[in-house]
Amino acid sequence: MRHVFLWVMLSGLPVMLGAWSQTTSSQTGTGPEDNLPSHIRRLTWFGERADWSHDGKRILFLHKTFGDAMEVEVETGIIRPWTSFYSHEGYVRALYLANGDVLLSGAPTFDAENAMHSRSHDAELWVLDKSLTKRPVALGEKCSEGPAVSRTAMRIAWTVTHQNYPDKLPEGVSQMWLGDIEYAGDGQPKLVNKRLALDSRNLAFKCTLETQNFRRPEERELTFSAYGYQGTDVMGLNLDTKAVVNYSEAPNEYNEPEGIFPDGQHTLVECDRQNHKGDQYIDIWKLPLDGSHDMERLTFFSDYPGYKSSNPVVSDDGRYMAFQMAKTGDMAGFGRGIFVYDLATAKKK
Repeated sequence: MRHVFLWVMLSGLPVMLGAWSQTTSSQTGTGPEDNLPSHIRRLTWFGERADWSHDGKRILFLHKTFGDAMEVEVETGIIRPWTSFYSHEGYVRALYLANGDVLLSGAPTFDAENAMHSRSHDAELWVLDKSLTKRPVALGEKCSEGPAVSRTAMRIAWTVTHQNYPDKLPEGVSQMWLGDIEYAGDGQPKLVNKRLALDSRNLAFKCTLETQNFRRPEERELTFSAYGYQGTDVMGLNLDTKAVVNYSEAPNEYNEPEGIFPDGQHTLVECDRQNHKGDQYIDIWKLPLDGSHDMERLTFFSDYPGYKSSNPVVSDDGRYMAFQMAKTGDMAGFGRGIFVYDLATAKKK
């Protein structure tokens, strides 16, 4: 399928008006994107790591790993760049903060010959002002993979590993941290109240941590991935008691928590339960956080050889899920377009 994108200049920034596509006969009906059920629609033909705006009208996403952050209007499909007005080394995460500013994760320097070093070792946290009139401000913290962002307060959580701080953390050790973002008198954001949430050495099992989501609505629990434990399991950390709960409890299965529902009763999970082939063959499942382990499969992209779906996130009203398509062999987080899943419509079927 060949896509031609139309752009105009608005206030000095390119704005995508839309796209038309031309399908060749050799590409018709080859993958899940050609056979979508009525409750799923394709929103973009490129991009990854979607995040819903608080009003549910826009989705923030990366146009590629180590690329620019962009925003797409869900109703119109219009795409606007957020980070193209200044030079940078590319980002690996972009998430809305509670005040509408954006938390970015990206390395201050980039080496194309050793690209993953910029993601696993050198990525740092930055705050981009929603006015898009000034460069982002560094928070002075490195971050391993994805940070977690509160939907109600200026609070974030992030993970660091030996790869981030080899002089501070032994090999195989990872830590989750919490902090709050405050704005000084000059409007500059800074990280305050930094505190350790969890050290992997304090767990009764070995794993590598990654923060995922504050559990709404109270946000007194933090979901996280326990990579390497029983395959990978969905965990929750009580931020008051420090108790850890295993919500998936599925040995020899890949279960990575992603977007959480606004009522806090379920989380979305990247899972290989349908084939038990590992994290390259995942689809999206819905896991209750009541200890029942009774998961519901939502997407079926991996039923098509060579495809998978991943990185889901739920809108604040609980009506929609945004997620991405990828192909087997793509590195984790790589996306080939953003899709919107109507949870309410699908439930009626």
